[in-house]
Amino acid sequence: QVLLVESGGGLVQPGGSLRLSCAASGSIFDINTMGFYRQAPGKERELVASIANGGSATYVDSVKGRFTISRDNAKKVVYLQMNSLKPEDTAVYYCNAEIRVAWHAAQRPFWGQGTQVTVSS
Repeated sequence: QVLLVESGGGLVQPGGSLRLSCAASGSIFDINTMGFYRQAPGKERELVASIANGGSATYVDSVKGRFTISRDNAKKVVYLQMNSLKPEDTAVYYCNAEIRVAWHAAQRPFWGQGTQVTVSS
């Protein structure tokens, strides 16, 4: 069984910062891409940022220059540093990882439980 456990959400004022973490554990052979999605009320889930095993990262345009994604492959952890937060960043943030549970298994997506990020004065 594979688990993705997120932490670091909360309430922050506009312009503030938060750091999300997501740790993978369980029966893991290897992890490819890791990332964070978010879903605001009444909106579809969107990819915020992702990072490949080799370290190359991609971001949705609305967070470029404000958010930074990184990962520690040895610890199986991905981080999302969020700076200059805006009210429109308010959403539930979900961790995602593409994982193989065995050498012969197909890669498939796993999800964290989600963590609420609220940006408000």
